Amino acid sequence: MTTHDSDPRFHVYDTTMRDGAQQEGLNLSVQDKLRIAGHLDDLGVGYIEGGWPGSNPKDTEFFALAAKELDLKHATLAAFGATRRAGVAAGDDPLVAALRESGASVVTLVAKSHDRHVELALRTTLEENLAMVRDTVRHLRAEGQRVFVDCEHFFDGYLDDRAYALEVVGAAHEAGAEVVVLCDTNGGMLPHRVEEIVADVASIGARLGIHAHNDTGCAVANSMAAVRAGVTHLQGCINGYGERTGNADLVTCVANLELKLDTPVLPPGRLAESTRIAHAVAEITNYPPSARQPYTGVSSFAHKAGLHASAIRVDPDLYQHIDPARVGNDMRLLVSEMAGRATIELKGKELGYDLAGDPDGLARLTERVKTLEQQGYTFEAADASFELLLADELEGGRPRYVEIESWRVLAGSASRGADLGEPTAEATVKLRAGGQRLAVVGEGNGPVNALDHALRQAIDQTYPDVARFHLTDFRVRILDQGRGTDAVTRVLIETSDGMDSWVTVGVGANMIMASWEALLDAVTFGLRRHGVSPQ
Repeated sequence: MTTHDSDPRFHVYDTTMRDGAQQEGLNLSVQDKLRIAGHLDDLGVGYIEGGWPGSNPKDTEFFALAAKELDLKHATLAAFGATRRAGVAAGDDPLVAALRESGASVVTLVAKSHDRHVELALRTTLEENLAMVRDTVRHLRAEGQRVFVDCEHFFDGYLDDRAYALEVVGAAHEAGAEVVVLCDTNGGMLPHRVEEIVADVASIGARLGIHAHNDTGCAVANSMAAVRAGVTHLQGCINGYGERTGNADLVTCVANLELKLDTPVLPPGRLAESTRIAHAVAEITNYPPSARQPYTGVSSFAHKAGLHASAIRVDPDLYQHIDPARVGNDMRLLVSEMAGRATIELKGKELGYDLAGDPDGLARLTERVKTLEQQGYTFEAADASFELLLADELEGGRPRYVEIESWRVLAGSASRGADLGEPTAEATVKLRAGGQRLAVVGEGNGPVNALDHALRQAIDQTYPDVARFHLTDFRVRILDQGRGTDAVTRVLIETSDGMDSWVTVGVGANMIMASWEALLDAVTFGLRRHGVSPQ
């Protein structure tokens, strides 16, 4: 297996596929892990922790396949494991043997550095624990493998018994460990304390790393504090995955290092791939990143207030801490009731409309947006509906692909003898398209699904492009909840044609009326985007 060290002065070490995979609800197959490893290599990380060979069949299989199928250009694959068991020689321990046989050139060993964990969890003596660290490191080094040591619960152990915690670091270093990683396993530290402790440990002379959990919301800040105190090996997970509240978000840490601390840690140009890769990994994990995630979230550079937009029109840097392109993201302007004329003007320009020379049209459009928002519409997440609103206001009307005569929905349950069967829904849509009057019945597993089927069946002969449109997300919000069943309903629908996606909004007295409006907008926008002319 190829060994790399893209920057020996500073290690970026990803543990998404081992520590990150401990996140509740996150389950990675072997193929998932191979794909994630490819993305992490594209980002340019130095080390990818592939899992714990020997502890479970999946991780053992991963390392076997990785040796044949992974062609890493930047990263080195690391195998994770534990020091030998108490009372067993390192060469005779089957889990240590699995590390030897993994094919990984780097092994990361977890070692106890908290005295109470040694005595209560390992049920051995403090001296035997030190011997376990020394023996395992020396054994693997003699076998030709590089060794990193993760000192589990280090910070808590340091506060409980500083002398012993430092003794564990010294034992690993003296036995030949290339890096000794200080782990805030419980995630309870704050940055000032991390910086003080790391500065103290640095006196030992070992190369130090940091592995921070986010239980205080400080994983990234603690990682930065550790770097300031002398750490040159940083561990984290992409998108901040991990058990409980997660690990330090690797992309946020790397971006902070490169853009805020002027410390290049990735190959040139790789930081600009951050957003793409963060979202690509999220697709594999089926655990999407937060919209408000620093640097890579879809809202990271989104601006809503009119005051912000007025300033951005003069200079985007006035309300942005970096150019979003540096991390592969984009600035977004959100149209809402808070929007002023500057927001509408800039958003229009983004969508291809020059409103700067049409002050009357800009004023009408701004007032119309505010009026619609008061009625319950939202355009900040529904760019497609806003673009249709622009067309309606500035192009003499939105394209009319169909003329709706009527529609209705029936929902119920099919009877199966004495028992009720599966719920069913049936929608009837009557409309004119392509010079014909059409009446179509659609069925679905719910009223909105049935309406969607009926509408697309009615017009697919006239507009065959609709066969490519698929509803991919559906969100409902009840407005004015205090009015109970009389409350206004807002629906957001995301539609995809396999290449792009768009979001439309509908508002109505009930969910079905709101959904119908959003469905019509979705079809209209999709056909317009495809350059289809109304028939």
